[in-house]
Amino acid sequence: MLVNAETAQRVLDAAAQLGYRPNAIARGLKTSRSYTIGVVIPDLRNPLFPPIARGIEERLEPAGYTSLLANTDNDAERERLSFEALRARQVDGFIAASARREHPLFHDLAANGLPLVLVNRTTDDQGLPSVVPDDRDGMRQAVAHVAALGHRRIAHLAGPPDLSTGVHRCEGFLEGLQAAGVPTDEQLVVTASRFTEAEGARLGRELLSRGRDFTAVLAANDLLALGCIDALRDAGVDCPGDVSVVGFNDMDWSARFSPPLTTVRVPHHRLGVGAADLLLERLVEPLAPTRHVVMPVELVVRASTSPPPGR
Repeated sequence: MLVNAETAQRVLDAAAQLGYRPNAIARGLKTSRSYTIGVVIPDLRNPLFPPIARGIEERLEPAGYTSLLANTDNDAERERLSFEALRARQVDGFIAASARREHPLFHDLAANGLPLVLVNRTTDDQGLPSVVPDDRDGMRQAVAHVAALGHRRIAHLAGPPDLSTGVHRCEGFLEGLQAAGVPTDEQLVVTASRFTEAEGARLGRELLSRGRDFTAVLAANDLLALGCIDALRDAGVDCPGDVSVVGFNDMDWSARFSPPLTTVRVPHHRLGVGAADLLLERLVEPLAPTRHVVMPVELVVRASTSPPPGR
């Protein structure tokens, strides 16, 4: 039965006067949905993840969904327990930023019919929907920038090899060297176990200890870059006078580094919005083809890069 506009407005006015709020539990019983989404983050101390979570939240709320956030601290067992807890709350789906290149847990969840979307990272088999930045192109842009300044001895602080971000950015680094005609020196590539400032300092000291000449360092994220600059400074090496440093992510405080950091800007908020969009699509069409969205990135040039000494 159709209700005319005047009657509908009277009902809305009465509901407002009585302070009526829709009963989410009753709605869930009727629709067999909880209207909640589990969002799994690997490390909330890493400044890149809060903007992603905010983008997810801002997209889900207008669609009537609430996000439930879980932080795993990069611990596989804690991640498993977080997923179990969220499943016990009968969430309608998951968005995960904690993907490793091989991740059996995620595929088990998907095999059980639970909608799951990956954000910022992805798995090697590309079997799950994902929204990621163009990591390879970002690092290629960084190499092209320092090569154009005249750098030929370029080092790389690679990210963890079990994460797509670490591997893809390293691949982009090597592709960038080849495109610029810059020789590759395996001794100038060091690998982090985690994306942390402490790891950046450790890798910076390791580079210095190898005794290989280098005039530029491209780090797989801003935290690694910050730690590396500290290690260089402790050794009496000036940035950018002696060694230029480039980060990746353009975290909010990157412009306030000393010196302000040249870095690759990743659209973190848009990644979150895009992941929420993909999940909402999966909720409507569970059997739709798996989609992968790769978002463009851009190099932001600041004061941490300059021509090498003598140029």
